[in-house]
Amino acid sequence: MRTGPRIPPPARLSRLIWAGARTHVSYMSRSPLEITFAVLVPLVHATLAVHLFRAADDPDRLLTAAVGAGLMGIWSPVLFGSGGAVQNQRRLGTLETLVASPTPLALVLLPITLPTAVIGTYAMGATVLWGALLFDVPLDFAHPLLFLVAVPVCVLSLGMTGLLLAATFVLLRDANAPANPLGAPVRLLSGMLVPVTVLPRWTLPVSWALPTTWGARAVHAATSGGAGRAEVLVPMAAALALGALYALLAVLVLGRVERRARAAATLSLA
Repeated sequence: MRTGPRIPPPARLSRLIWAGARTHVSYMSRSPLEITFAVLVPLVHATLAVHLFRAADDPDRLLTAAVGAGLMGIWSPVLFGSGGAVQNQRRLGTLETLVASPTPLALVLLPITLPTAVIGTYAMGATVLWGALLFDVPLDFAHPLLFLVAVPVCVLSLGMTGLLLAATFVLLRDANAPANPLGAPVRLLSGMLVPVTVLPRWTLPVSWALPTTWGARAVHAATSGGAGRAEVLVPMAAALALGALYALLAVLVLGRVERRARAAATLSLA
């Protein structure tokens, strides 16, 4: 009697994630397009953000602008990496093999989507340093230690969002097609550069349902001068909780995708 995929023990699971992440990082490092997006796009975002805030005569928020540009730079690799991960596996003819492997599909896609967020952390450091060196942005973080913790939490929440997106993209013929229009709306709804309070009221429930919103709020609270510790820790906890929920949803969606693929044998098509 055939059994379904089983979750490997913790030791094997850590080796699986490490091996998959290392392989995918090596693959991305050999792609001129990935390198261009990772290196240049965050600097463009930082330049535009700092000039916009400076033109608005708001010099006290220049560091917030640089950090917001860094968050935008993290989201872009996650979004396109999630869609590209599925599309590349389908193009290379390995998607069926991944689905048929004993390891659950979610654990196979996690080492592909998570490194895109980890690589995106370069964007945060690059935009902050770019603003400090070229535009004299003062690096006066309100809570420097909490900022160093909030950034990985935000990266993890972005990675879980990417995992759910990758789970959905498996069903599409062209996984990159929905990635293009999702970039700017998620940035706006998450408050990466501007507060969500300036958006229409009907968008607030959508923003609250995104772990990226709480991750970005934690990072900005650790950056701005008027925020207390609770204003950093509470959004961090919310980002982790919603990230875990998104991971669970991704597992459920991928389970349905796998059953459908085994029954219809059309994974390479839709």
